[in-house]
Amino acid sequence: MSTATFPWAAQGDRAWAAQAVERGGRWYWYLCCNTSDGKDALAVAVADRPTGPWRDAIGGPLATGWGFIDPTVFIDDDGRAYLFWGNKGFWYGELNDDMYSFRNGYREVPGYTDPKSFGPLQEKMDWSIGKNRLMTQYEEGPWVSKRNGLYYVVYPAGGVPEHMAYSTAPTVNGPWTYRGRIMDEAENSFTIHGGNIHFKGHDYMFYHNGALPNGGGFRRSTAIEEFTFNADGSIPFIPFTSEGVEPVGTLNPYARVEAETMAQSWGVKFDRLAGDQHVVTSIHNGDWLRLRCVDFGSKSPSTVSAELTAVKQRGTIDVFLDRLDGKPIASIPVEPGQTTATAPVNGQRCEGIHDLYLLFRGGDEELFDFDAWEMK
Repeated sequence: MSTATFPWAAQGDRAWAAQAVERGGRWYWYLCCNTSDGKDALAVAVADRPTGPWRDAIGGPLATGWGFIDPTVFIDDDGRAYLFWGNKGFWYGELNDDMYSFRNGYREVPGYTDPKSFGPLQEKMDWSIGKNRLMTQYEEGPWVSKRNGLYYVVYPAGGVPEHMAYSTAPTVNGPWTYRGRIMDEAENSFTIHGGNIHFKGHDYMFYHNGALPNGGGFRRSTAIEEFTFNADGSIPFIPFTSEGVEPVGTLNPYARVEAETMAQSWGVKFDRLAGDQHVVTSIHNGDWLRLRCVDFGSKSPSTVSAELTAVKQRGTIDVFLDRLDGKPIASIPVEPGQTTATAPVNGQRCEGIHDLYLLFRGGDEELFDFDAWEMK
């Protein structure tokens, strides 16, 4: 999906802050963009599968207005769906069952201008009027969730650079109560748009920063921290870490593993094709992938195979256990014209759970595209 999905939108790279959700067996993808005449707008696409194909749900914007960006969709326990959004303003509306129209229109979130609801007033630039004015801590990028009957909205706060704060309410319509700061300003980024999820018994906060090489305010990367709600339901202050969260599952190497499945990578890119089938591309000498918690069970594999496309020149895929150095457990040779390459595992014991590295070697030019791998 791209701005080309929405013919009424300004074309180019101005589409951002998207969120997709499933309801009734269909998928709905909300994002912000600009109209062809430059207005801020909310768009929604629909598909039968999360991989598409996606189409414009209504043939025009869902809503337009200054600061109409950063939509987030929330489906309550009773099945009623709501859309929240806004920068330097905070709006919401209940969605109809079609998920792309409002039941009773939309309005400003109750308490948006009240310090008790969204934090102490401070002077912030309001670009809609071109000058500073007193506003609450809420800035943009809301994320709405519910836990034990209590509604939470997490949001970037305090102006630029932003920190993360949150408010709670007994109903989705408020009244909202400001609960304070939960994350500091992001490293090397003036924004910190994020949100929290509950997954396999754990709570996680996603956010972004500019900490990776060549990162910055407009070259941001996704980050994640695990946290635990306090006994009273409040969210604790969440410090930044660089280690990453602990895995909550394992990976089976004896079944086909898509090449884009990884915990970390260096140098590679993904294709931008529509549909379900994708490959790792832009592979050059020295690039690598890392996978965590690969469970070999009680036996060691005897072979490893790779599925390839667009082999441009000879190379190898070296497979390392736990560390990207020493002797590889296998070295898969890749030749032009191949679609599958197989190599023996060199006898090193692999039982149990390990990290796995796939290191690509070859000449100076792009090597090949990598589709999947499997061990036997």
